[in-house]
Order: sequence, then structure tokens, then C-alpha cells
Amino acid sequence: MPRIEVKVKPQARASSLTPPADGETLWHAQLKSPPVDGKANAELIALVAKHFACRKADVSIKLGGSGRTKLIDVAD
Repeated sequence: MPRIEVKVKPQARASSLTPPADGETLWHAQLKSPPVDGKANAELIALVAKHFACRKADVSIKLGGSGRTKLIDVAD
């Protein structure tokens, strides 16, 4: 089960998920959704599921649900 750490920027112009650069461990996500009522978290789960080609139900936020840095588990 891969576990990734993601730094989130809500209310961006376009949604994207960028893998870490060389020497880094942090993924970067830019989300169109505002951080209100879990909309940004739902969009992040959808982006991660699309990137790893799995179902949204296989992706879960383990830590940082209300912060900018989140720890995400992706089921195999």
C-alpha cells in the first residue's frame, strides 16, 4: 500500500498532481476547489485515484484532513 505525503494548494487556476522532484518526498497538488465542506479533499482523492489508476474508494486521507500537508494511503 503506497503512502504519499502531499502539499495542497486550494483555489488554484487548474487542478494538477505533481510527483516529487529528485531528492524530495513531498508531492504537490493544486486544486480548483475551495477548502470548504471537504470539497478540496474530495478533489484531491479523485486526482490521486486517477494518477494511480484505482478507485476513489481505494484512496484515503490518514492525516492532515484540515491542513495543507496530508498523508494519503492508496490501496493496491
